[in-house]
Amino acid sequence: MTRLETIDRLIDMLVEEMPEYAQEAAAVPRSEDERRALLRALMNVRPPMPASERFLALQDGLLCDEVERRGIVDVSSIKPSALDPRLAVWRGDITRLRVGAIVNAANAAMLGCFVPLHRCIDNAIHSAAGVQLRLACAELMQGREEPTGEARITPAFDLPADYVAHTVGPIVAGALTARDCELLASCYRSCLDAAAAAGCASIASCCISTGEFGFPHEPAAAIAVWTVRAWLDAHEGSGRPIDHVIFDVFSEQDERLYRNLLDGYDDKEE
Repeated sequence: MTRLETIDRLIDMLVEEMPEYAQEAAAVPRSEDERRALLRALMNVRPPMPASERFLALQDGLLCDEVERRGIVDVSSIKPSALDPRLAVWRGDITRLRVGAIVNAANAAMLGCFVPLHRCIDNAIHSAAGVQLRLACAELMQGREEPTGEARITPAFDLPADYVAHTVGPIVAGALTARDCELLASCYRSCLDAAAAAGCASIASCCISTGEFGFPHEPAAAIAVWTVRAWLDAHEGSGRPIDHVIFDVFSEQDERLYRNLLDGYDDKEE
């Protein structure tokens, strides 16, 4: 079966589950890129429910092939900070990282982003992990909402990571408050706790709350670095396995902020 045939078969199976999208699906042109975008959109809107073994076999094969094409990056190959070798900065697609856990900036429902083809990290992670991730999150949540600053962990399914730590960051609608900063720090600590409890030796975190949730980038980066470093110091020699934390950034602005913090970190600033 060709790649396009696999995509079309998966689309057909999703439309069978969700016939309300049949007309829209039929209108999408036959090019591979457009059909692949349609498949992602249908996966984005699919409710959390079991999928057939045939669907999962085709989906898993497609997603694993795609991450191989994008190029898997092992965290051991990322240059550590000269100031603190436990920390590193990497600019790129977090779904490419082979790491113990990656952090997903989720919303309170913690079921992934239902907006078709949305550019948020929640959508990207769920789209690359497969439909199993939404079902795993739904089974964890049981219809509840996740409090801000806490974290839950699931398998990563078709991602090269072992786990996904899902956390809900603070939403900053006006002036930044001390409570916003406390909650953001709690997100990082909670993700580290969850990953350590799962036995992870490494974790890669996105820039929590700095996208749709409006947390200013500069204080967010400082909180991330200081909180993670304090957690690692506090758990050194305690049997907690995490010894490698990667700050995964998307923009040049965030890369510059994190590199400045890690290259010029001063303990007196704590």
